[in-house]
Amino acid sequence: MPLYEHVMIARQDLSNTQAEGLIEHFGAVLSDNGGKLVEHEYWGVKTMAYKINKNRKGHYAFLKTDAPAAAIQEMERLMRLHDDVMRVLTIRVDEHAEGPSVQMQKREERGDRGDRGERRERR
Repeated sequence: MPLYEHVMIARQDLSNTQAEGLIEHFGAVLSDNGGKLVEHEYWGVKTMAYKINKNRKGHYAFLKTDAPAAAIQEMERLMRLHDDVMRVLTIRVDEHAEGPSVQMQKREERGDRGDRGERRERR
């Protein structure tokens, strides 16, 4: 079956348990349609670059799935209809990366600023 990765943004006024409940709900939708939720990460409440539906922040979640296209279409349809879900991005991947996503890695492990070089001295 094809592999997919999804990033979901839920409303900021939900509690953490409600946001994680959404992940479980959509995982159940996948399993009902012949797919499976391989792995998921709850990234927490993050500030968005621009307002969406008058919200400045949102609960971010990352899902890795292994499901047929019909199951993904049904899950996305239900996400679009759900009042608590503001945005969803789905991409098809050749394989899932091992370990935590870049958002969940520690700053030292990511190597922030390593590719930018050192700062110049200020005068």
